[in-house]
Amino acid sequence: MSNGITLRVKGKVQGVGFRPFVWQLAHHFGLLGQVSNDSLGVLIHLTLSPQNQHFINALTAQCPPLARIERIEQTPYQWEQLPTDFTIVKSGGGEMDTQVVPDAATCQACIDELFDPQNRRYHYPFINCTHCGPRFTIIKKMPYDRPFTSMSAFPFCPTCQHEYQDPADRRFHAQPNACPVCGPHIWLADHQGQQLAIKERALTQACQALLAGKIVAVKGIGGFHLVCDARNSESVARLRARKHRPAKPLAVMLTGTEQIQKPSDNAEFYSKVIETLTSTAAPIVLIPKEIAPISLSELIAPGLTEVGVMLPANPLQHLLAHETQIPLVMTSGNATGHTPALTNEEALIQLGDIAELFLMHNREIIQRADDSLVRIEDGQCVMIRRSRGYVPDAIALPTTFDAQPAILALGGDLKNVFCLLKEHQAIMGPHLGDLDDLSVRQQLLKSLTLFQQIYRFTPKAIAIDAHPNYISHQIGKQLAEQQHIPVIEVPHHHAHIVSCLAEHGHTQQQGAVIGIALDGLGYGQDGSLWGGECLLVDYKKSQRIGGLPAVAMPGGNLASIQPWRNWFAHLATFTKDWQGSVITQAIPLTELQILSKAVARGLNSPLASSCGRLFDAVACSLGLSPKQISWEGEAACYLQSAALQCHVDRYADIIKQYGHLMPVKDKHVDLSIFWSQWESITLNTSEKAWLFHYLLAESLGDIALQAAQEHQIDTIVLTGGVFNNILLKDLFKQKLNNKKVLTPMILPSGDGGIALGQALIASHFM
Repeated sequence: MSNGITLRVKGKVQGVGFRPFVWQLAHHFGLLGQVSNDSLGVLIHLTLSPQNQHFINALTAQCPPLARIERIEQTPYQWEQLPTDFTIVKSGGGEMDTQVVPDAATCQACIDELFDPQNRRYHYPFINCTHCGPRFTIIKKMPYDRPFTSMSAFPFCPTCQHEYQDPADRRFHAQPNACPVCGPHIWLADHQGQQLAIKERALTQACQALLAGKIVAVKGIGGFHLVCDARNSESVARLRARKHRPAKPLAVMLTGTEQIQKPSDNAEFYSKVIETLTSTAAPIVLIPKEIAPISLSELIAPGLTEVGVMLPANPLQHLLAHETQIPLVMTSGNATGHTPALTNEEALIQLGDIAELFLMHNREIIQRADDSLVRIEDGQCVMIRRSRGYVPDAIALPTTFDAQPAILALGGDLKNVFCLLKEHQAIMGPHLGDLDDLSVRQQLLKSLTLFQQIYRFTPKAIAIDAHPNYISHQIGKQLAEQQHIPVIEVPHHHAHIVSCLAEHGHTQQQGAVIGIALDGLGYGQDGSLWGGECLLVDYKKSQRIGGLPAVAMPGGNLASIQPWRNWFAHLATFTKDWQGSVITQAIPLTELQILSKAVARGLNSPLASSCGRLFDAVACSLGLSPKQISWEGEAACYLQSAALQCHVDRYADIIKQYGHLMPVKDKHVDLSIFWSQWESITLNTSEKAWLFHYLLAESLGDIALQAAQEHQIDTIVLTGGVFNNILLKDLFKQKLNNKKVLTPMILPSGDGGIALGQALIASHFM
């Protein structure tokens, strides 16, 4: 007969103050035993006691803020010698089955100490405890102990050692624990790397430079940021010019929530914005410009209705905000076409022509972590870019799924994110960027190596996008060949829809759904280029039902960055006389005639049913887009911004007059009436922009509803990068209001979310 019990606690329970919490709880209930970390999670041994069940209940009810318990398994335990106390014992090894914790924003207790002149960590830029600070960005391998992190280079001073060893202390086993005596430090350098000041003086001089309009490169938790005064248009313009970023919006770090104006008509939205900004993830949150600080330069997000704001997420950012008391541009520290710099040496090489000063430190960044980006929709947080604060949190699979084989999915070429699928969960990698850049490809391979080492993950197969020209496709094939494992090609839009199904817990037993996948481009199951599809989908197969018609992309990839090419292609395809269009006033006739011949002969003009290119065409036709865009989705964002200016009182009249311009024929959108009448429509620009959104949602919505009726399906999925457009998404939801509509929430709707779908589809073929 046993004389004790074992509690196996699984979930996010390492590096979050869980063992001292258990120790304190055990002492509260007067229990005897021990607690330890191992690669499976947390292991608790207790002697038999009437208080054990109260203790187990309290584990879940009073869980530390960064911890998340997935399950507690209880088994009998036989003590060789009964303990006389409750102790914390050293971590064990074994096969990895626990979760790595994302970096967490500085907690209030540490902020209080940071600005307390009597505290020994006053103004110390690396203050942290078990409830906050770097985790994912400093880890080299599991279990999460100091020797396996970049803090191993900084031996404890006696005081920090005592805190680290005291279970009653807030910093017990806080692996990044440090102080000015023994920890990392900051210094200020010029663009040649010459040291100008260290520690407190470095911070003071950096803040003085920011107030004087200078651009400062600041080393953070997961990479460098480029920082300047967000009120100073001259500084912002100089940053844009040097970074070759003429129009893409810049994120702004506010000094506090009081800088956001509370809207009189939407208290719930305001409350959710504040809750998200002040969460442990501390992401960038997109908010309407009308509630952002009025002092912000117009150059922060030109031509858009939203601006991305964040609060300080680490101690150094808190110090910068406190010392300057101004909103600061906080944008990724990278030159155009490169990944953000992670090392001081990289920063000086890459940013030497952009920043005037460099605020650096000597703690190594092991893993890149960009700022996450979210939007609040219908009172919920919707992910646009998932990275710092969220990665590598595991995503639980639908409860009815069997244990999955170990599959590595490599995502897409744009906004690359990979996925490790194993048993009952998926680990998504950080946002890396576009794989056409060599430095991004190098970071992908480095991240894959680190993740597989941390999670002791050996894939049984590799899932890749079906497009044969994708870099991720080619990398996946090479890795599979090296490891002698199968590679499984997955259709792009099938992966989009399955990712959304999985995050919503949709089971195989619930059957197929209708999916509307709208994006720029994806490889279709028939070998053609898709981007505006209505599909019948389950976890194993996908069938195209209908959608947008295929239109030429004159110049191939050039059509993705020159919207006027798509405008021309749509006119040439759907009207009888493009020569009579206003496009001839915007683009030289000789250029159009050359393009016309190329399209007619099919020269470098692949056909694609791309919704993204349709948005480009419409935006250009309304004069809302530059001749060449400088960031992906730029033309579409200007079109949405214009549409949002349309007054709600005009909707009914616009629909009554022009609601018939985009009919459906044979489950495909007919664009001929639309384009033949578009230029003659007597509406202003914002009204025409809104009309386009309405017509698209109506026509594709009709196709989806017809398919749902034919197949007796109640669930419709909306996904793909185009659904970052909140107006279009709302119009679709209104159209489909008698159906269950699923949209991506915890994963991006764009290509940053497809790796999960790839992995799950591949698992059904294993």
